[in-house]
Amino acid sequence: MTRCVRVAILGAESSGKSTLAAALAERYGTVWVPEYLREFVETQGRVPVAADQYGIARTQVEREAAAAVHARDFLFCDTTPLMTVVYSRHYFAGADAQLAALADATHYDVTLVTAPDSPWVADGLQRESEAVRQLIYRLLLEELDARGIVYHVLHDSLDARLAQAAPLLRQARDAAPAFTPT
Repeated sequence: MTRCVRVAILGAESSGKSTLAAALAERYGTVWVPEYLREFVETQGRVPVAADQYGIARTQVEREAAAAVHARDFLFCDTTPLMTVVYSRHYFAGADAQLAALADATHYDVTLVTAPDSPWVADGLQRESEAVRQLIYRLLLEELDARGIVYHVLHDSLDARLAQAAPLLRQARDAAPAFTPT
């Protein structure tokens, strides 16, 4: 038995993360973890404030852990605590210590970044404009570089992104260590 490869799908708003995560899960016959922030906004009826950020990221990670037991080869994660840190720095002038620690402690085997090369669409979250989307994208790449996280930017259509991801996923799956129960 092998462990599942955890795949982080990051990117600015309206860049196709959710679409890509769902398509990858379908293609590889596994599960994906939707972005909890969307559910938060729907259930709370508001955009989050700074005090909500850690709870949102913690819930995301808890849902990843729950989904991992159902994953087959891959677990596709539509956002991570690191993305919450990037947004917190932009919207709230920083990330609190708990959120920063969670982002530091949460690791993925593959990090895919969706380029903001599709039309920007407002989605009802705290997301403002094409200019902010481009800024968040730059801030994300800077954060990944600063942390030394290897990432792969996927461009163009969904089909093109799926084709770009395929060899990266195959390589990660082939390199995954065997699961050894304790």
